[in-house]
Amino acid sequence: MLMNYEFGKPLLVIFFSLTLLACSGSDKTEPELLLVVVEPVISQFSFLVENNPSLSSNLNLSISGKNIAGKFPVSANWQRMIATVEHTGASLVVNDTAQKNNVSVQNFSDVQTYTVMMDDGRQVSYSVDIVAFTGLPIIYISTIGNVPINSKEDYVDGTVSIKGGRNFSDEPSVDIKIRGRGNSTWFFHPKKPFQMKLKDKTTMLDMPSKKKWLFLAEYSDKTLLRNTISFEMGYLSNLDWTPKSTFAEVYINDEYNGTYNITEKVEEGSNRVNIGDNGFLLEIDQLERQDSDDVYFYTDEFLVAIKEPNLNWDDEQYNYIKSYINEFESALFSSNFTDPINGYAKYIDVDSFVDWYLISEITKNVDSKFFSSIYFNLVPGQKIKMGPLWDFDLSFGNVNYADSRYAQGFWVKDNPWIARLFTDSVFLEKVKTRFAYFKVNQNLILDKIDDYADKLNLAQQENDTKWNTLGNYVWPNPLVFDTYSEEVNQLKTWYAQRMTWLDGALNNL
Repeated sequence: MLMNYEFGKPLLVIFFSLTLLACSGSDKTEPELLLVVVEPVISQFSFLVENNPSLSSNLNLSISGKNIAGKFPVSANWQRMIATVEHTGASLVVNDTAQKNNVSVQNFSDVQTYTVMMDDGRQVSYSVDIVAFTGLPIIYISTIGNVPINSKEDYVDGTVSIKGGRNFSDEPSVDIKIRGRGNSTWFFHPKKPFQMKLKDKTTMLDMPSKKKWLFLAEYSDKTLLRNTISFEMGYLSNLDWTPKSTFAEVYINDEYNGTYNITEKVEEGSNRVNIGDNGFLLEIDQLERQDSDDVYFYTDEFLVAIKEPNLNWDDEQYNYIKSYINEFESALFSSNFTDPINGYAKYIDVDSFVDWYLISEITKNVDSKFFSSIYFNLVPGQKIKMGPLWDFDLSFGNVNYADSRYAQGFWVKDNPWIARLFTDSVFLEKVKTRFAYFKVNQNLILDKIDDYADKLNLAQQENDTKWNTLGNYVWPNPLVFDTYSEEVNQLKTWYAQRMTWLDGALNNL
């Protein structure tokens, strides 16, 4: 028979067996009692609606060995949850604190250790790891009157708050202004990128304090990773500053809007592009991308937009920077351009040009050839520095309208400035030497791709449920894959092939 037991108490199971006994030459059977000692085990771990009003349905976790895992819905108050645990122990302890089943409130923001205790001292511990929604921080944006964010020019007033989850602090609601941003990413895709402006300088998801923050939609990049991995290369480089970024889930007026890459804005600042009080932040760009109040000038090769500071046409600072950049370009294309005193080296920080070129060439970023988002800066009295890196969603072969799609072939080397620099043997040797450094770090970048893809495993599922991009053509994808893992594998394969090709091609120059 089975002995009855109270929930949460030890279970003793008594079996009757028939044992054949030889006695006085005759067969005789007698029952033998076998006592089975029950081990401390958790058989079910769940959260019931009756104990957790933030849930809309009961939640049962999966148990594999000594690991218990699950995912809270976004509505759950995972910092105050009451668990229902079926177990064979005499008591249950969480992080050395006794628990009352169906009563004790627990914070599941971090991994918790549940230990089943027996009266005789035996015990077994389980790791309980429950992801809050997708595991990423959640940003809640509300606009006044729930008005849509449908303009790149006009800000909308609203508020923002953050549920930090496991890795970040919760942040209370504060006032903001928010508008659209981007060019093709704004006009061509339904998932829109944004620029958010806070009233005061504030840290955002552990990134240094500033007022303006960008929300990159990464719609055409189904891995969501190309900008982030390019930034990782920037962190390995000699560039002065590369934007920091963090993935987050974004809700707008209580509606899920997908997974975003929250990044620092390319702008002047002591903790961003540090050009001091009299420096210049510049961008090679196109006329059709200029707004009516933008200030720019031309060289023989490029349109150069003055991003910082705000200048008036033809004032002293405008004439200075226009003259200086044109003077550099003239020196670069002069007959004695390799002269270390009066040639191009007089004007530029060569190491920054080398690193900017290599990262742009390794990723084969389509716009870096001559089109846009080619940033550089100058502090008077110093030399021109390339950077920061920006706008790499159409890199790593993610384009169908240019040869930058292919892992083979030079691309950014044909940028007019870079092409001229390559005719100097000194510059070329610097490029070869520096490429060897990036080649040594190839596996590090591949590991970064895997790490980020793993981190985004649940997020990409929610994002695709919202936007339905996997398996469908999105401009300007050259290839369409049905799954996220296939998209990531294609990114890794392309990158590895690119590094192999560049290794041979550069060494043969």
